Amino acid sequence: MKSQAKVQASAQAQIGIIGGSGLYQMEALKNVREVAVSTPFGKPSGKFILGKLEGIPVAFLPRHGKGHTILPSEINFRANIYAMKQIGVTRILSVSAVGSMKKEIEPGHIVLPDQFYDLTKGRQSTFFGGGIVAHVSFADPICPQLSQSVAEAGIAAGATVHKGGTYICMEGPQFSTRAESMVHRNWGVAVIGMTNATEAKLAREAEICYVTIALSTDYDCWHVSEAPVTTEQVVKVLLANVALSKKIIQTAVKQIDRERTCGCGEALKNAIMTDPRLITSKIKKNLKPIIGKYLK
Repeated sequence: MKSQAKVQASAQAQIGIIGGSGLYQMEALKNVREVAVSTPFGKPSGKFILGKLEGIPVAFLPRHGKGHTILPSEINFRANIYAMKQIGVTRILSVSAVGSMKKEIEPGHIVLPDQFYDLTKGRQSTFFGGGIVAHVSFADPICPQLSQSVAEAGIAAGATVHKGGTYICMEGPQFSTRAESMVHRNWGVAVIGMTNATEAKLAREAEICYVTIALSTDYDCWHVSEAPVTTEQVVKVLLANVALSKKIIQTAVKQIDRERTCGCGEALKNAIMTDPRLITSKIKKNLKPIIGKYLK
């Protein structure tokens, strides 16, 4: 049996896809294999599905675990993003179901948010702390270069794409009350979900380009002429969007520039505030994939 270190060393990918388990069941995905990746932050949501899509090494990860067993608040976001970094991922396409907060964003439409508003409570959303401090810029949380590539891929796939807007990230797992939904709508946000703000924060710290492909499954309960959102309704629309999501991903993978010109790859430059002499060898070891190039 291969050691875990050897398995990790051989598990290389350029593009990571986080979403439902159905996404990696693509006919175009070649050389498919499963790999377990360990991290200093615990286990990721599941094993990574590795393969080549259009000749590009990719890694798929089911966000909520195989069979959807993990609540949004229970996701080990740090392990998920750290593991992506370990296996060489430089870009993440995050596919997720969202509720629409605008009439023009109909169920079945695709939204590519460019902002987040984080309402989650007490999640582990940083790799830092415990003896090391860093503050990365997060004014523009989505990679513009990656978002443009995905927008073009979405249009080519025949999707109705809304580019830009704010994704408000709630704790869940319950859906919003009508009062909450009306307040969020008055804030002018585009969509609501339960996961992507935390992923985006960690991806920025890991210097990984990140984009959200938000699949509108319903009007949040602000839309009083519609029935209140139910899991059955969400799943029905989401399943219908799986094929479309696959097309977008397959096209986007081909269009993404190999060279990064966005600045995401230098997000930690000048962001580490702690005196290097005070950073312990344990921290340096655990965070080597994240901070290694800045601490010689």
